[in-house]
Amino acid sequence: MLKTEMTSRLTVRLLAVVLASGAVQAAVAQSDIWRNDSLPEVVVTGTGTQHLLKDAPVQTEVITHKMLENYAGKSIEDILGGLTASFGFSEDDMGSQMQLNGLGNSYILILIDGKRIHGDVGGQNDLSLIDPQNIEKIEIVKGASSALYGSDAIAGVVNIITRKHHEQGILVENTTRLGSYGDVRQHNGLALNYGKWSSYTNFQLQHSDGWQNTAVEHTQGSEPPITDSRNKTVNRHTNWQVSERITYQPTNRLELYADGSTYWKRIYRVSGRHPHYDVKTWDMEYHNGSASVGGKWKLNGADFISLDVDWNRHAYYYYYTATTLVEDYEKSAGTPYYPYYPYLPGQKELQSDQQRTMATAKGVFTLPYENRLSAGFEYRYDWLKAPTRVAGGKASDWTGAIYIQDEFNLVRNLNITAGLRLNYNEQFGTRLTPKVSAMWRLGNPWRLRATWSQGFKTPAIRELFYRYVRQMSGTYLYLGNANLKPQSSNYWSVSGEYTWAGLSVTLSAYYNKVKDMIALVTIPNYQAPDEYIQQYDPVKTRQYQNIEDAKTRGIDVNISYSWREFMFGLGYSYLDTDAHQYDSNHDKMREVTIDGMAHHKGNFMATWGHRFTPGYRLSAGLYGRMSSKRYYQDDGNGKGYQIWRIATTHDLGHSRTMTYRIEAGVDNIFNYCDRTPHGLHLGTTTPGITVYGSFTIRFTQGKKLKNNYKSNFNSKQNNEEI
Repeated sequence: MLKTEMTSRLTVRLLAVVLASGAVQAAVAQSDIWRNDSLPEVVVTGTGTQHLLKDAPVQTEVITHKMLENYAGKSIEDILGGLTASFGFSEDDMGSQMQLNGLGNSYILILIDGKRIHGDVGGQNDLSLIDPQNIEKIEIVKGASSALYGSDAIAGVVNIITRKHHEQGILVENTTRLGSYGDVRQHNGLALNYGKWSSYTNFQLQHSDGWQNTAVEHTQGSEPPITDSRNKTVNRHTNWQVSERITYQPTNRLELYADGSTYWKRIYRVSGRHPHYDVKTWDMEYHNGSASVGGKWKLNGADFISLDVDWNRHAYYYYYTATTLVEDYEKSAGTPYYPYYPYLPGQKELQSDQQRTMATAKGVFTLPYENRLSAGFEYRYDWLKAPTRVAGGKASDWTGAIYIQDEFNLVRNLNITAGLRLNYNEQFGTRLTPKVSAMWRLGNPWRLRATWSQGFKTPAIRELFYRYVRQMSGTYLYLGNANLKPQSSNYWSVSGEYTWAGLSVTLSAYYNKVKDMIALVTIPNYQAPDEYIQQYDPVKTRQYQNIEDAKTRGIDVNISYSWREFMFGLGYSYLDTDAHQYDSNHDKMREVTIDGMAHHKGNFMATWGHRFTPGYRLSAGLYGRMSSKRYYQDDGNGKGYQIWRIATTHDLGHSRTMTYRIEAGVDNIFNYCDRTPHGLHLGTTTPGITVYGSFTIRFTQGKKLKNNYKSNFNSKQNNEEI
């Protein structure tokens, strides 16, 4: 009660400050970084080439720069969950557990400026690698896109497009955001542009003290629940990243670049009172690194050839906080603890070191009769070192692919995009994956689109060979499966779009059939290897297995309307799934659940913005996100919820070179909190009502360069890849 009263008083005070700040007035206009998105939106993800959004052959959902500014999300999970209806998240220490239209994280390809993100955490990409303050916009393409992007693109593609800096001279920016529960978000950027050279250095830091929604701990069997658990719903954590990109443009047609980054993350876990449930003697630590070189040669206004080479590393460690005996025959030989090796506080133990090297080449060429041809080559090598989690300690895999795609107008108002990829994997051989999309323009306001595409995904190394133990209301054993088969899919979708006088309505229907889908399935303990059962005595064993068939189908509706200074948006996603697996014990097919599926999800936004003086602009928005019950195979379902948010932004300025912004808001204004016991599934991890505020300052000095990102997009013949 006291906590609720204190939070309410803090909320009232913050809202008073936010409203009072509307009286703040400044003298000069705002910078280009906080511009109004009045130019037509340009997208690239669906075809790999630029198109105006209304003319994109592949249905693409865009979270624009203006939407990002008004929403002021603290993370990419916050942004996607709040601004689109198709995504669901179940965040925990092992990652974001993202889901798109019924399929999980491993089926969703995440790109940053067209390049794959690399940051696997227990099978989930670590989305904190993405700095939300450095995002220009987000493009979302749903459905299988393996013909263009290869493996991992069965559910869809999310392309994070970062901000580009066009000032000739120097740019320095700082954003500091503070929120409830010790939430700190820090962003710093330094851009230098001189002649043919340019550089951008980005630093981000994220921290939270974490929180506990309940002290009740679920237990297995007939044991009564623990009522004084110290486990947190979200643990205290800190991560930071430094990245650098250097670009050299010796001629107007040739651009070369080199970039790299380093990343560190620590998850701090509390020690509990119950030795079998929540005692933890180690924290989790992650080290990431990346390096890339490449270039792009423009053959003419529309044609180009590009080459990129990338290396990425993700390493996961236990950081011991108390003396711990670990079974390790190699290190423990000759010690008095044999076969156990003692780790002391401050020591680290490597759990996995994943490294990936990729080389890609791509060309886009204009052909006669208005054909636009894209062709490319890709080589990928994955290497895993996991001394305690993989038999033999190491494993590797490589894949090579070539692809081709053609865009052409069959008749005047009918555009066809057709592509084909030939994929060869070291272990699973050759596979062809095609894709065909069509768009028919029915006059100015109407667009009809249809897509058929196939997806293909080989088992990941961890799915084949990994095994690990998790203490979660008892001991859970997770096993890889060397007998897995590759997954494939057939995806069909149709959509209609109507756009007129500020109103945009899109209705999409899809059907995705996945063959040999890989999922974690609960198996009887006697089916696990004897040595694992004897060693860990798990209460539950789960193994990666191929499901015989899995189907997802649904309808997505998006409506937006702009009128003067107001903008309204509404999204709804209906989803239904079914999956079957052969039960060898009873010689029959049994129905299984695709974990995390919810039948209904939605989002709502209403924003208003007004410029009171040349130096001050106020924007305010009300946002809502909703989900029905989420279904899981084990440990209960996640409750349905709805979360509402108020966000305000205040653009200020007082000189020719300096610009300022204040953001403030209240999230979860109705104070909803899911108090399901630890060890069971949550609908959402929110702690209830939270508040935030941020301040941004930006300094620029030098001549502004012409921005060709949108202004030079005059016709379809001017398309070129970003």
